[in-house]
Amino acid sequence: MQLRFDMRDHTAVSASSASVTPAYKPKTEPPTERDGVRQTFAEINRLIGLDEVKTLFYEVYAYTTVQQRRKREQLKAEPTVLHAIFSGNPGSGKTTVARLMAKLYREMGVLSKGHLVEVERADLVGEFIGHTAQRTREQIRKSLGGVMFLDEAYSLTRGGEKDFGREAIDALVKGMEDHKNDFVLVLAGYRREMQEFLESNPGLRSRFPLHVDFADYSTEELLQIADCMYQERQYQPSEAAMRELERCLLHAKASLPAAVRGNARSVRNLVEASLRMQAVRLTESVTAAMQNKEMLCRIEAVDICSAARRLAQKRQEKCAAGEIIYMNHGEDKITEEISIAYD
Repeated sequence: MQLRFDMRDHTAVSASSASVTPAYKPKTEPPTERDGVRQTFAEINRLIGLDEVKTLFYEVYAYTTVQQRRKREQLKAEPTVLHAIFSGNPGSGKTTVARLMAKLYREMGVLSKGHLVEVERADLVGEFIGHTAQRTREQIRKSLGGVMFLDEAYSLTRGGEKDFGREAIDALVKGMEDHKNDFVLVLAGYRREMQEFLESNPGLRSRFPLHVDFADYSTEELLQIADCMYQERQYQPSEAAMRELERCLLHAKASLPAAVRGNARSVRNLVEASLRMQAVRLTESVTAAMQNKEMLCRIEAVDICSAARRLAQKRQEKCAAGEIIYMNHGEDKITEEISIAYD
């Protein structure tokens, strides 16, 4: 979905609704202080899929802009609370979106720095009483002016009543209140676990007005992501290579757990492995003198096939070594293989 953004009236228009909205006219005025916002939206629109996320970005921008205008006109303005919950499987774009979110908020004047600080349980939870609050406050200090991104947030509540994880939650909540004008917290993780996490602390849900679900990528979207990855690296896959890549993705969708079969991380690993396989093929079959520019850029179906076999071999080795985790989803248990290809 392509969202079109008109900087003159600060409104977002979905391309699918163009028939019921005024025609879009590109801006022709000289650059303004809002050029950074426009550039950030251009980056957002280049993301594959993530339609709901793109829509939310525009809604947040429009709402925040109107509140800023109302404040300048001495009208009542609602407080802009931008803390968010990101739910979805790994590799669905949550970290990328958080980074763009921080950048957009900086360009909007909501945050002073616009940097992203990624943390996990080990960065917040200490080993003795008082240590957790200290470590958490230090991470908040590092995040001031930007966004703190806490992945697998529910890990803070999984140690029982005597675990220090709950102390970290209390410190985060206090930090959200003390620094509400220059600090945004994003909690991320699997859908069901995030739901259970919010239900474990009724006061948390109301503090996060933005709830974003990151859907798994479709096979078509994964192919687009792979194509972009190749282009960024100045490689050109053949038509046969793209067909082989599609075959691999369809096989993964049918055989792998839901948590890993529709994510961009597995595609990235397959793309990078295919580059190595192409290098091996060229080294073994063609002398350096015969390698022209086209050959150096070309990815063939055999490179994709070899890469898929190589990654499958590594998965089997990991499973043989017993490196398997079990994620409890209520009554169901899903076994996820940890591997270089799908970790």
